[in-house]
Amino acid sequence: MIEFIKNTNIDFMGKRKFMFLISGALVSLGIFGLIMIWSGHGNMGIDFAGGTEVQVKFQKMVPMSEARSALEGTGLKGLQLQELPTVKELVVMVKGKQETLGGISNTIISTLQSRFAANSPVVDMTTEVGPKVGNRLRKDAIVAIIFATLGILAYITLRFQFRFSVGAAIATFHDVFAVLGIFYLLGKEVNLIFISALLIIAGYSLTDTVVVFDRIRENMRGMLREPAEKVVNKSINEVLSRTAITSLTVLFSSLALLFFGGEVIHDFALAITLGVIVGTYSSWFVASPMVILIGGKSINRRR
Repeated sequence: MIEFIKNTNIDFMGKRKFMFLISGALVSLGIFGLIMIWSGHGNMGIDFAGGTEVQVKFQKMVPMSEARSALEGTGLKGLQLQELPTVKELVVMVKGKQETLGGISNTIISTLQSRFAANSPVVDMTTEVGPKVGNRLRKDAIVAIIFATLGILAYITLRFQFRFSVGAAIATFHDVFAVLGIFYLLGKEVNLIFISALLIIAGYSLTDTVVVFDRIRENMRGMLREPAEKVVNKSINEVLSRTAITSLTVLFSSLALLFFGGEVIHDFALAITLGVIVGTYSSWFVASPMVILIGGKSINRRR
């Protein structure tokens, strides 16, 4: 109904080789990050690494250095502390294989309550995950992403053609690996919430790609003798306003969560924000060019 971008004639396909270099770098970073995370060198959350996480709320925020000193005095090793100043909470994590998880959480709670008794510490949340459960969750997360991508492949094949489904699947993997690589580079924690964000990104990427594919299919019927680059360029330019409005709407929502949602959902909102940007980019410069690469110079070619 509203077109903020009108009568554009951008040569998207003419820029695809340069954009492929950027996409190749993002995917390579994502694959490297996946290998490092799988081998145990990434910042894996309690969900996957196993361990104990205790979230304690105080009346007044305590210095993290004092809390660390008190906890290390109990003999706990591998401590990771995180402040949530907006809600006046301290998160204490002990990752890795632990023999007595319950004993560790009790030690953390009793130490903080005795050391900062005047600050009214209250346990807000306790999470304990054993190593076997962590390994199972990590495998299930990978299976979930694979099945989601296969579902996308089957859906696009039934609705369009196989070459379209390959382009959509490659774009989806591209978006997931790109966000994973950026998170690894930033040292962000990889947990179940992040995996759910990746699945949301895959769904959003598919939605944006289908809009472009629909217009390509429509233009294929009226441009039978035109080269593939011209058909795809015309299609992307025609839906540019729609995809831009959709992306900006979701982006404004994710940015609101990122800046005003607090530390608890900060990483989730960051992943969604990156996913919207990368997903919009991939529908123009990854999924659509793949249709040309697979279909040849004329995507209207018949047997």
